Amino acid sequence: MAKKAKTVFVCQECGFESPKWTGQCPVCRAWNSFVEEKVAEPSDGDVRRRGGAEGASGRSPHRAVARRIPEVSSGQTTRIDTGIGELNRVLGGGLVKGSLTLISGEPGIGKSTIIIQAASRIAQSEGPVLYVSGEESEEQIKMRADRVCEGDLSELYVVSETDIDAVIPLLDSLQPKFLVIDSIQTMFTEDLESAPGSVSQVRACGNILMNIGKGRGIPVFIVAHVTKSGELAGPKIVEHMVDTVLHFSGERNQDLRILRANKNRFGTTSEIGAFEMREEGLVQVENLSASFLEGLGDGEDGAVATAVYEGTRPLLLEIQALTAATSMGFPRRTAIGIDGPRLAMIVAVLERKAGLNLINRDIYVNVVGGLRPESTSPDLAVALAIWSDEKNARIPRDTVVIGEVGLTGELRPVQNADKLIREADRMGFRHMILPRRSLERSREKTEKLELYGATTLRDAIAAAERLAKRG
Repeated sequence: MAKKAKTVFVCQECGFESPKWTGQCPVCRAWNSFVEEKVAEPSDGDVRRRGGAEGASGRSPHRAVARRIPEVSSGQTTRIDTGIGELNRVLGGGLVKGSLTLISGEPGIGKSTIIIQAASRIAQSEGPVLYVSGEESEEQIKMRADRVCEGDLSELYVVSETDIDAVIPLLDSLQPKFLVIDSIQTMFTEDLESAPGSVSQVRACGNILMNIGKGRGIPVFIVAHVTKSGELAGPKIVEHMVDTVLHFSGERNQDLRILRANKNRFGTTSEIGAFEMREEGLVQVENLSASFLEGLGDGEDGAVATAVYEGTRPLLLEIQALTAATSMGFPRRTAIGIDGPRLAMIVAVLERKAGLNLINRDIYVNVVGGLRPESTSPDLAVALAIWSDEKNARIPRDTVVIGEVGLTGELRPVQNADKLIREADRMGFRHMILPRRSLERSREKTEKLELYGATTLRDAIAAAERLAKRG
């Protein structure tokens, strides 16, 4: 029986389907997001092939089989080394066979660069790799590969193709160990009449790639576009479909690039990878703390060093704060790298518990380097940076500050304080202000790093004031 085509209206933001057009999506509340698309009804043969009703019995020929946990093989032994240590760190130890990884980032941030570098190294160590590009020609891919890749590239195959159905015969002939799709928004299948990049096409192509990866045991890398706000473009169903979601961030006018996992079924999402963009491609950053502290001023007002623990590595960062008289009725509280409501809370605690008058002051806080810490250990550094700029008190540059600030003005201990102390000592710092409970629990012995334990925010300000006077 021939397939019957039906028309539905699909929200291009969330993928909700409606039989008729409506101005606002009832699910995601987006306006004017519905687009008419034709969807083909599966034939009876398709239903039977996909495990649907079989004859009059209505039973599926496929039967599920449950296995004991000890009988299931662990996926840890089937990881593939990408040849890039920072990428392996974010992935949880390497690529898992049959996994789908979605990588996103702003244009020009380095997505295609890191993928072609990983593809070339996997091709040299594992075997054939297929790079499918719907945005660049094969000549453009070769130009990038010649610039950023080293070694033998004879096992790296490239094709400029947007038809996902045309890729399957290439997989049959090449039997690749790794597949790259750049990008999912350019791919389409002839089974649907909607345009490439639409919700239906992205969903269908994502399902095909999932079947390819899981069925053949091939790790698949999928590149995705981002919106103007920096969020992943397309329906959220793609994020739910894949195993790992990676995001590249960084400033175009700076060389530092940060790779973070927003979702990872095979590892933690707290790890970050650091790279530096150079002419020869992305280079791994070994000493990330030194990169973040490179521009730390020599006792400048409003500049304080802090330490955070990201994944399995301690990092030192610079917190900058600026206070200025406001000419408006409502002072501004602007934060880059720090959660806005958390900044407002820290300012309120400074006013109420530390006696700092900030009601008529605009406050700007920035985490240098573009990193957005997820922990609360920089709270105290933010508070002291604001105090330092407001009081013109220069905290020495060899001072690092950690601690979580509570609403009552007390300082709460931070996790992995011992490792943060060790990292600060290694980086040459001489003073550290931290919560007293973290100091009491610490077993780290330092010879050059002097530790100052504080119970409340007032105690920490007093310690910072003494250090500022000593210079």
